[in-house]
Amino acid sequence: FLSKLLPYGFHIGFDSDNSSGDFSEANHKVPEMLDLDPHQSNRTGKHNGETEIQENGIKRHRTSLPAPMFSRSDFSVWSILKKCIGLELSKITMPIVFNEPLSFLQRITEYMEHIYLINKACSHADPLERMQAVAAFAVSAVASQWERTGKPFNPLLGETYELTREDLGFRFISEQVSHHPPISAFYSEGLNNDFIFHGSIYPKLKFWGKSIEAEPRGTITLELLKHNEAYTWTNPTCCVHNVIIGKLWLEQYGTVEIVNHSTGDKCVLNFKPCGLFGKELHRVEGYIQDKNRKKLCVIYGKWTECLWCTDPTTYETYKKNEKRGGEQKKLKPSEDVIKSENDEADDMPEVQETVQFIPGSKLLWRINCRPPNSSQMYNFTSFAVSLNELEKGMEAILAPTDCRLRPDIRNMENGNMDVASKEKERLEEKQRAARKERAKDEVEWHTRWFHQGTNPYTGTSDWLYSGGYFDRNFSDCPDIY
Repeated sequence: FLSKLLPYGFHIGFDSDNSSGDFSEANHKVPEMLDLDPHQSNRTGKHNGETEIQENGIKRHRTSLPAPMFSRSDFSVWSILKKCIGLELSKITMPIVFNEPLSFLQRITEYMEHIYLINKACSHADPLERMQAVAAFAVSAVASQWERTGKPFNPLLGETYELTREDLGFRFISEQVSHHPPISAFYSEGLNNDFIFHGSIYPKLKFWGKSIEAEPRGTITLELLKHNEAYTWTNPTCCVHNVIIGKLWLEQYGTVEIVNHSTGDKCVLNFKPCGLFGKELHRVEGYIQDKNRKKLCVIYGKWTECLWCTDPTTYETYKKNEKRGGEQKKLKPSEDVIKSENDEADDMPEVQETVQFIPGSKLLWRINCRPPNSSQMYNFTSFAVSLNELEKGMEAILAPTDCRLRPDIRNMENGNMDVASKEKERLEEKQRAARKERAKDEVEWHTRWFHQGTNPYTGTSDWLYSGGYFDRNFSDCPDIY
């Protein structure tokens, strides 16, 4: 049941210190693996753990996982449900087959997939254009969740993940700073000292019988250092439908307010709920206003496809014509729309879209096409496929708490499901034993790379980066694996 429960990057208390451990995948038959097109696998020509260097000196990351995902269709929801009757959500251990081979800390890192939008914001002299780019980045951050039906592994307390991408111009560090409640903190900075991006995530979960709703908690902050600007926002509410019967589907809804604390400008984005007939599914509409509440532009699109902006007068005129039954121009992936002078993302792939195009609009963002074999790789994007890549020599410099070193995730990625399941149970038991030992000795847990403090822009409680991670002094890191 709650396998499917929160596959979209939100913790749900599974695999917790209180986990009963009664349900083990080792007692269940693992279905046969899906066939993977050999022509699509690891196009770099290197084995797992090796990375090809291109002529221009840029690392070429892997394009597929070592093994395709297992089919989940042979697993009975009821066979899981009946073992969970009367248990609290925090005491349910789910079979590993419903996971995807990434930690939630790695899932957070997928915010950086569209980092070109931060770079674009840094390059603009006009504060309105900077806000447009930041708004597009905030929407793009949830786009990778589309069609992801695997639940990321809950991070162990003290688990970390680092990612340095010289080709994309950033480095990133995250840490699981709390287990009850589960809180993940992250910090990223531009390699050119042009931005800082940080925050913490701890959603509040609600179970409605047929769906699971995750209400976002925690502040996300983006600082553009060149412009001395700081933007803050929270993510929309995420809801997973048909968790018991039927095909899983996901919607994001709620209002996201992005505040520029330097200029007073604000972007209000409304993620529309699906509605009775599904007409509003995935839609995003909003506007940017200045400190005097004057609307400067209107933003519209879908978080699963693309985002456009236009001036308020044009938008209102279009909407009035639409109500009167006037002609509507539907967006097509044609040269005159996608390659227009207003399209600042000419390097992005062409995709078929269903967003109604308003003539004169400017494209802010378009979702990346996924690899052709993505459906056999947990619907990962190309960026996600590379996140758990363990390059040769990397173990010597990584913190011993890094997700890439987790044996359950590594074995699952390699297709060793029985070993992965046993390792997952071992790590959970080790975490429970460590918690009991600390309680016995009355020792408090201390985070390593983040500390609890106050967000300097919102005045609310936040987890702040303490610094020092990239000095690589890992002598006092906990033994969690």
